[in-house]
Amino acid sequence: MNLLLIDQNDFTAPGKILISGRRFLQLRDVIKPQIGETIRTGIKNGNTGKAAVLEFHDDHVVMETVLDTPPPAPSPVTLVCAMQRPLTFKKILHGALTMGVKKIHFIHAAKVEKSYWQSAVLRDAELDLEIRLALEQCGDTVYPELEFHTRFKPFAEDILPQLVETSALALFGHPRATTPVPVPPESGSIILAAGPEGGFNEFENTVLEEAGLLPVTLGARVLRSEYAVTALLAKLS
Repeated sequence: MNLLLIDQNDFTAPGKILISGRRFLQLRDVIKPQIGETIRTGIKNGNTGKAAVLEFHDDHVVMETVLDTPPPAPSPVTLVCAMQRPLTFKKILHGALTMGVKKIHFIHAAKVEKSYWQSAVLRDAELDLEIRLALEQCGDTVYPELEFHTRFKPFAEDILPQLVETSALALFGHPRATTPVPVPPESGSIILAAGPEGGFNEFENTVLEEAGLLPVTLGARVLRSEYAVTALLAKLS
């Protein structure tokens, strides 16, 4: 935890917060701050700052906080990612959020198992925990916008062209492409699409190109989905 992410309901009085549950255990057992010591803090979708420890109890800690610093600037990338198996989904979500991505569309594709859409990781509580863990890791407070599209063609035909039209650069990863990832523009949004394990099929590749996305490669080596997404985002950061 590189940032204690707090909510409005953590406040017991102006500037005073009470932290219990998972975050308390992290403070008590891992960070181990002393009375009077400060740690980095931020409020959900708001400023960051510092919180000083006032009292430690068996099941909670009382702190005094000042939130006076804006959160880190977001990434210009909107990620379009094929739905993955649960563990890979969590890795991609965590990696994208720690790199500042604030808009992600998870989509269906031919090589996506339908069972992935029934995974427990897509339940609200599980998603919220994964988001919080990523934001705590990277010192951010701003929640992402996540959208889920269980049909490829309607997304590609109705939504993707609008995203491309308003972007300065639109790309998708393709292991057999010959064009390397270009230098990102100095301003404007970027659309990045990434396929499932095994990649998009030929029909999907054609649809993405017709929508205005440029197929790009990271080189001769084929990467697992979570590494490919991270590497592409790093190239565009």
